[in-house]
Amino acid sequence: MPTPLQLLQRLDAIGASLRASGLARALLALGSVGAETERLDEYSDLDFFVIAAPGMKQRLIDDLSWLSAAAPVAYHFRNTKDGHKLLFEDGIYCEFAVFEEEEMKSAAFSAGRIVWMTEGFDESLCIPRVPSAPFRPDDLGWAVGEMVTCIYVGLCRYARGERLSGTRFVQSFAVDMMIACASRFEQERPGLPDRYQNERRFEQRFPEMAAWLPRIMQGYDRVPESALELLKMIEHYTAVDPAMKRQIVTLAEQLIRER
Repeated sequence: MPTPLQLLQRLDAIGASLRASGLARALLALGSVGAETERLDEYSDLDFFVIAAPGMKQRLIDDLSWLSAAAPVAYHFRNTKDGHKLLFEDGIYCEFAVFEEEEMKSAAFSAGRIVWMTEGFDESLCIPRVPSAPFRPDDLGWAVGEMVTCIYVGLCRYARGERLSGTRFVQSFAVDMMIACASRFEQERPGLPDRYQNERRFEQRFPEMAAWLPRIMQGYDRVPESALELLKMIEHYTAVDPAMKRQIVTLAEQLIRER
């Protein structure tokens, strides 16, 4: 795996390649290689934006020689209209997008770090202007309703043999909602939130709730057990409708007995 120093050096090399190409105005590093380098480790990847020179966006997207000039490329594919996911031969992985200067005014991103820029570039374009935040429900009662009904529907799907669907309802949809509500139930550890995904660094942000995860996500063959544990977790933090609880417990226990 690449070292943190190698990751930062690769960004510098990409910046130097862009400067030599004359096709870009700036390179903005994001995430753990951007403004959050205290999180940087050997499992990090390179997330960055390239701010194109006028009229050069499509060329930078279509011709990746500016990246292969920094280091040999093993694999890439265009995952959005604006950019690629890419693996260098030495194992450094990156995801990037290319924007015109005007597009940066409406782009959603977290605060980053300018690695390189041309003289006279407007640095304010690299300051996020579009608010972004992961989904967090305003109405806890609604969220709990979504959780328990997803659990029940998942058990019904599982019971009729739709095990994949049942697994997703219980261990994905319901669990995702529980994670979205985490800050209602436990004080979040400071300095670690992610602006886009509730599950990022969840174990460090909410250690008490994270201790439940092995019990509520037991896998494809243990959906009923996972459902019962998730119900217990919800009840640990808030009230559950008695009628829904009875339906869930009855069906889950039946499925376990019949196994």
